[in-house]
Amino acid sequence: MLKQADANPQNTSEKGLAEFVALLALLISLLALAIDAILPALAFMGDELAVQSPNDVQWFILALFIGLGFGQLVYGPLSDSVGRKPAIYAGLVLFILGTILCIVSWSFASMLAGRLLQGFGVAGPRIVSTALIRDKYEGRMMARIVSLTMTVFILVPAVAPALGQGVLYIAHWRWIFGLLLSLGLIALVWFAFRQEETLNPESRKPFALDHLSAAAREALKNRFASGYAIASGLIYAPFLGYLATAQQVLQEQYQTGELFPYYFGLIALSVGASSFSNAKLVLQFGMRRLSMFALLSLCVLAFGFLPIAWAYAGEPPLWMFLAWVITSFFSIGMLFANFNAMAMEHVGHIAGVAAAVIGTISTVLAVIFGGFIAQLYDGTILSVVAGFALMGTLSLATMYAVEKSPVRR
Repeated sequence: MLKQADANPQNTSEKGLAEFVALLALLISLLALAIDAILPALAFMGDELAVQSPNDVQWFILALFIGLGFGQLVYGPLSDSVGRKPAIYAGLVLFILGTILCIVSWSFASMLAGRLLQGFGVAGPRIVSTALIRDKYEGRMMARIVSLTMTVFILVPAVAPALGQGVLYIAHWRWIFGLLLSLGLIALVWFAFRQEETLNPESRKPFALDHLSAAAREALKNRFASGYAIASGLIYAPFLGYLATAQQVLQEQYQTGELFPYYFGLIALSVGASSFSNAKLVLQFGMRRLSMFALLSLCVLAFGFLPIAWAYAGEPPLWMFLAWVITSFFSIGMLFANFNAMAMEHVGHIAGVAAAVIGTISTVLAVIFGGFIAQLYDGTILSVVAGFALMGTLSLATMYAVEKSPVRR
């Protein structure tokens, strides 16, 4: 049951809310930092760790998401049983250990192992934070909190590559992982001393396989939870495909060189601006109307730009590519928070397991399809643009099937 102060946003302490959002943003941002800070260093990492194919460096990104996908199956149910804080503690510790392994990695395989462990660990704060928010808020207020958190979270990619580039100016690429280690330790201490437990002991469920399977089946049978998990994974796939190829596209194909972090950051800002706008607009128009509008816009942009990219043999002018990807990512920024909130809306009583199921479905779909899109990269942007067109269409069809009416509020 919601506390009265939490159910009414006007009674919520703005100072407490600001710290709550900032702390959760840091916890969730560890994922973005672990991805984006190393982007400027991928070529150096590939050379030193004897990577054979240029496309193989994408696995330094994809491996983290594989760990993330499997990790979500553990932390959600664990948090329902022992509480939110112990589950997040466990994830942060594993993330720190994985980061240490990355620092001392000596081969392609050992780096992948470190990245897998990082992803498995960061799944703790990433997935349990969603359940933690669901403990305190619901409906449109939950969507607003998630959007505010995601705004800070999405701003991280705007600065993370520049941080990584800055490290490369003065030190070896391994020091980027040293920076991640420091931030992981800060998050652990801040969370331990400033965040209270949100799951009351009487609301906890035993960590039993029969309970977990029953709760997972309930989440899967709920058409909103499973449907929006699929829709989210489908739209996350081309986004992941872009992340895995961003360094190759911007730094190598378009030869931006050391300016790569700034172009990447400019694109990331569009997602942050969209998430911030969504936090305001969702209270007025509702999650479903905004999501439908954003999906339609994304599909129109992708199908409109695909023949243009084809006419330029897959390499249109940089300004044209930036215009397309920035406007497309503005649409995506509205989808991440809304899809997650709509998926969790009817399963609050099993929030931990539901968050795990939803997160795992969306991440596994994203890794499968996003990895396929990334591996098709051939020195042109055609696979990326086509991926957005196809996945956007499938996500739109999924949302329509779930809702039955595209204008439902």
